[in-house]
Amino acid sequence: MPCVADWLNCPLRIVQGIFVQNNPDPEWEGKVTEYFREKLKENNATNWVPSLNDVPLHYLKPNSLVKFRCMIQDMFDPEFYMNSYETVDAHTKSRVMHFGKYRDIAECGPHQEIDFNPTKVVTAERQTFYCVPVPGESAWVKEAYASVSQARVCPSTSYTPSRHKRSYEEDEDIELHPSKQREQHLGISSIADIHGSGEPKRLETEASATCQMISLNCSPPLDLNFPLPGEKGPACLVKMYGNWDNFKVNDVLEVYGILSVDPVLNMLNNEDRENSSSPVDSMDSMDTVEEQRVHSPPASLVPRIHVILAQKLQHINPLLPACLNEEESKSFVSSFMSELSPVRAELLGFLTHAFLGDSLAAEYLILHLISTVYARRDVLPLGKFTINLSGCPRNSVFTEHVYRIIQQLVPASYRLQMTIENMNCLQLKPHKDYTANRLVSGVLQLASNTSLVIDETLLEQGQLDTRGVHNVTALGHLITWQKVDYDFSYHQMEFPCNINVLITSEGRSLLPSDCQVHLQPQLIPPNMEEHMNSLLTAVLPSILNKFRIYLSLLRLLDYSISDEVTKAVEDDFVEMRKNDPESITADDLHRTLLIARFLSLSAGQTTLSRERWLRAKQLEALRKARLQ
Repeated sequence: MPCVADWLNCPLRIVQGIFVQNNPDPEWEGKVTEYFREKLKENNATNWVPSLNDVPLHYLKPNSLVKFRCMIQDMFDPEFYMNSYETVDAHTKSRVMHFGKYRDIAECGPHQEIDFNPTKVVTAERQTFYCVPVPGESAWVKEAYASVSQARVCPSTSYTPSRHKRSYEEDEDIELHPSKQREQHLGISSIADIHGSGEPKRLETEASATCQMISLNCSPPLDLNFPLPGEKGPACLVKMYGNWDNFKVNDVLEVYGILSVDPVLNMLNNEDRENSSSPVDSMDSMDTVEEQRVHSPPASLVPRIHVILAQKLQHINPLLPACLNEEESKSFVSSFMSELSPVRAELLGFLTHAFLGDSLAAEYLILHLISTVYARRDVLPLGKFTINLSGCPRNSVFTEHVYRIIQQLVPASYRLQMTIENMNCLQLKPHKDYTANRLVSGVLQLASNTSLVIDETLLEQGQLDTRGVHNVTALGHLITWQKVDYDFSYHQMEFPCNINVLITSEGRSLLPSDCQVHLQPQLIPPNMEEHMNSLLTAVLPSILNKFRIYLSLLRLLDYSISDEVTKAVEDDFVEMRKNDPESITADDLHRTLLIARFLSLSAGQTTLSRERWLRAKQLEALRKARLQ
């Protein structure tokens, strides 16, 4: 039986064995998938697989098994490949069958030639997704995933998560001084030398030194197309071999597959680009140089992963079981639910301190953070709960620190500073680049359940240009309909989303919201910076982790309202309308029901009780009294 090292370090050898045993039976492909699925179930074997999220690329062995937690940023056209083919030895004329699945380059011995006779070649189709790390993923999420890793990726270097974090920073120096890189990798292997320049930290302004080493044609530097400015990490071409219809743009996945960083790919791509300057060849190919560059980037910058197993992630919180529906996860859920009440009380106290003693604002923030779009009725997204936190101090560190606290609680977030300059300059909506045949990302291309904090306290007087107007419209559209219009030049295509939006402002926001909560601080600390910093340092890591589990878990729970309670709520609403027909509207009913839903879930109750309904009405009365 193959040992752990075999299926982790040499998965293609395992595939070869299964292929030889079962060929020409096409069932060999299913047996490969089943083999690796069973291996990954054994004794936390998933922790032994190195992850591209926390291991720099030059630490990883080419053609080894890796995993990647990512979001689909774009999907390219399907491509054909040789699933199986025969080679003929030029001397002995002997024939050998090979598999082409999970490879970018066909395997062929020194004296062998591929027989391209159609009867000897079986072609198949695979789908390529362009994947990036989850936009706005919190530092604590990355650290928690890295801390459980037991991968052994570089025998000569002790593997610790902190080493990896340092290595990303050290890599910048290596890029600027390639000679250092050659010294550092001397003695590893020739393949490692070629791929030593492929560490994940690549942004638009970087990679110049590496590109010169790899290709004279790699200019200007490759744009990795991350949705958010300042993002770091690898981008990958993820190649799927089946069931790719289950995945779509913006889905968050975890994939397990074979890492391909073959330097031959770079040489082939360079030749293609040189040949594309020929008018005859360009008529034949129809691919522009830009398209070739985007769809076939250097493998050392954008590695390929040939997927064996892929799953859509319910969430990216490493403190929760990956799938809550499994039997093993149910004991974790029931155990945590039994201690929910004290966790909620501590979280409320923590957020009350953050809001300078305002417990009502803290209560509403909890409801906001566990809100999620649970259904869509016609065009209306049900469950969205955008809060406008007004009364925030202008141009102070307060809103920045509120965002820092949210960052510590949720798995993914982004703070959009709503200045005139940002509105006029940022690209919020993704758009199609037909020359390069790719979807150019925008700030609003975010994964489901990302927290978006829009800071309006920085807004000064000024003139919005055309892009600025479009960006503000896009934000309003996102908040109201939970949809983002992607610009395909000739038409707009709506992409549904599920993004928690919190707006901080001095007065009422310019943007729409479901609920305006006016901040009423009970204390004004002499030093806001000190107050906020002490708040985060005072909370124990174990308590912080409970807050993180609490907020992620509750948004995944089911919820229902019994017929009896529905009837009671209807009667109560009719009575409210009688007493105050001017101010009580259908919107009030919808909002109060939503607040009652989140109040119930925040207490671990999956059905609405009369007590929670009355509490929701009480909160709304207090909130409205402040606005008057």
